[in-house]
Amino acid sequence: MAKTLNIDELKELLELIAERNITEFELEEEGVRIKIKKAAVATDEPVDSSTATVAALPASAAAESAAVSGSAEATEKGLSFITSPMVGTFYRQPEPGSEPFAREGDNVKKGQVLCIIEAMKLMNDIESEFHGELVEILVENGQTVQYGDRLFAIRET
Repeated sequence: MAKTLNIDELKELLELIAERNITEFELEEEGVRIKIKKAAVATDEPVDSSTATVAALPASAAAESAAVSGSAEATEKGLSFITSPMVGTFYRQPEPGSEPFAREGDNVKKGQVLCIIEAMKLMNDIESEFHGELVEILVENGQTVQYGDRLFAIRET
């Protein structure tokens, strides 16, 4: 059985990496692979060392997973992207038949829940990392997503 990393251990690991200003870290132990890589940000603002992408995948799944440089990439057309931090099933609403968390054209706030990703029977809230307009939802409800898949395109305000 694969070892699990509890949230306190994960927080401690992230704090240590931030303290030491480490830009990339990888650990594989007992069938679990963790890779942390800070996103390169081109900006005049100071870089927040706590913005690291974390993936904990079984080693076999990690080999199939494409490396992604950050959970939020600023790319074409001035859009920023929210990407999946894990492998799982994407859901736009908290339960079947209820209203979606957000729709295209909505103004969203940093920290606002945009969707849920179900992974290993756990529901994980995915929050917006930006303030702005939700320009496009890039995956379908119920679709399986991989680590690093783009979920939402947001035009920051």
